Amino acid sequence: MSESLVSLRIESQKVTPIDVEDVFLPKLKTLYLDTISLGKAGDYLDKILSGCLVLEELVLINVYFDFKNRSVSSKTFKRLKLCCIDYDQNPDTVSFDTPNLVYLEYSDYVAGKYPRVKFCSLVEASLNLQMTYDQCAQASYGVLVGNATDFLMGVSNVQILHLSDKSLEVLTFCCETIPVFNRLIHLTIKTHRHGEVGWESLPALLKNCPNLETLVFQGLHHKDTIKCEEVDGCLCKYFEDIPTCLSSSPVKVVKVLKFGETFFNYDDMKKQLEQDKHFLETMPNLEQMILYYNTPYDNGVLEVSKQLQILPRVASTKCKIQVISDNLSLSFSFSTSGLTFFNSTFPV
Repeated sequence: MSESLVSLRIESQKVTPIDVEDVFLPKLKTLYLDTISLGKAGDYLDKILSGCLVLEELVLINVYFDFKNRSVSSKTFKRLKLCCIDYDQNPDTVSFDTPNLVYLEYSDYVAGKYPRVKFCSLVEASLNLQMTYDQCAQASYGVLVGNATDFLMGVSNVQILHLSDKSLEVLTFCCETIPVFNRLIHLTIKTHRHGEVGWESLPALLKNCPNLETLVFQGLHHKDTIKCEEVDGCLCKYFEDIPTCLSSSPVKVVKVLKFGETFFNYDDMKKQLEQDKHFLETMPNLEQMILYYNTPYDNGVLEVSKQLQILPRVASTKCKIQVISDNLSLSFSFSTSGLTFFNSTFPV
């Protein structure tokens, strides 16, 4: 109990129980709990929050308060980080009643139900929703192995959204329909070189982002699936057909972080470059493409720039392209009169 404490951080290397019977922290603004057990009763977290009258930021990382039914409720919260992926288990219910929350970072397995998802003021969300091992084993097209639709509907008013590769799988196998994100202007897709996933859910997601301006890929790792053979089944290039989510895309800026990061062999690099070419060939409103090349070799930057410059056609002649590494930055643009270099800098 403290009437003057503004920030409190409790963390442990192993699960440590704490007593939450009597909590009164009337001036606490930030609470950080990591690897803590609050007991088995479901109301222990409520007891803590009820004693924090002006709490604005809450961080819960593998905090054990109720495995089956998670609920976070507060009218004062502005920032929330909730990470619950220590156990491979689906919670029965997950509820959020945080009408003034501005920022959400959430990692969890798909819940059985989402009785209440209230995010009236949410601006930015970073989501790492996952399927359990059993759900991954049962996943097949056309059959839902979970349902995260209600949760996604609850966050559909965000302006900035970050999705992990695991979240893409959830959109594919645990979502009845992808909601429309009318306010979304910035979307980041995070992929991991050690765990490639398919992009089956991206066409529908991009179609439902009518005002999207910036699309960021943190890595371009992509697993080929049977959906790649369908025009609107993926974003990859398949024969001469163009996914409608790209041909009608409002996106103005595409950024690729960790470009060139590979795991298997040179074919991975070739695949990433072909994907970037496909974006340039199909996205009509593109004004800028930036590749942050993960290489210490200048020749690699020069070669990538050369490959992009010899494209026979681009969808947007006003698009400016920049390839950046730690040592070198090359920029050029396409125009109706041909290739134009407008900036070249060395070193960065």
